[in-house]
Amino acid sequence: MALAAEAVPEVRHPLTPLRYRVVGKRRETEDTVTLSLLPLDGPIAMTKPGQFNMLTAFGVGEVAISISNDPAADEPLEHTIRAVGAVSSALCQTPPGGAVGVRGPFGTDWGVADLGQSDAIVVAGGIGLAPLRGAIRALLERRRPTGKSHLLSVVVGARNPSQLLFEEEMLAWQRAGAHLQVTVDTARPGWSGPVGVVTDQLARAPVDFATAAALVCGPEVMIRYTARTLFDLGMPRDHIRISLERNMQCGVGLCGHCQLGPWLICRDGPVFTYDLEAEAILASRQR
Repeated sequence: MALAAEAVPEVRHPLTPLRYRVVGKRRETEDTVTLSLLPLDGPIAMTKPGQFNMLTAFGVGEVAISISNDPAADEPLEHTIRAVGAVSSALCQTPPGGAVGVRGPFGTDWGVADLGQSDAIVVAGGIGLAPLRGAIRALLERRRPTGKSHLLSVVVGARNPSQLLFEEEMLAWQRAGAHLQVTVDTARPGWSGPVGVVTDQLARAPVDFATAAALVCGPEVMIRYTARTLFDLGMPRDHIRISLERNMQCGVGLCGHCQLGPWLICRDGPVFTYDLEAEAILASRQR
């Protein structure tokens, strides 16, 4: 009598992407779109705000892109992508109904669940608002009436008004209780808001810097000066969390392309605490 073969669960190789269908495509700026994705081959594991996925434009290549919505929300997976190279441009050109590959999730997250009801300040520069969008949504969802206003402060900077992401959503964050500050490097006709860098706005944030936490993402020079300014305002270094991005190609710590000092960004990051080691490494010239 033949014995029935025991079913062996399929094991997916970590470098093999799953197919996702583009079910929504929203243009954010002239060169940036948000893709909404639903699984075709089965979903990836649950993600956390701040983590990233490796997205494949089939026939072109693969690139690391942060998750730009709150994974806990009952909605498609979203990635906000700026067209800066062949792969990201191909992803931006993928039409609704088209397919992309997804591997992940990879890396560390913002640790929103650890913040409790402490004050939080979110500081974003340019496309850096995309990895912070899910954290902002999660922080707003966690807020409850405490008798104190502006527990969440959001400071956003961009080169000019046309480069601002999620403008309507930022107003929704403000209506939900966030203290919103938006600044641009260069004004254009019709702009009535502040002009200057984000560090000029930090002291106006209505948070207790001694006890608050900060989540910071943007160009490295902006991260460095923002962290130093927060430290000067009385925020402890270990309360400052930053997100870095360096040439991530495998996502699993094998290829070494994303090495920064002692770290592999895809494995040990992208979210780090801004301690003395991080400050020293970021002060060095980028390769």
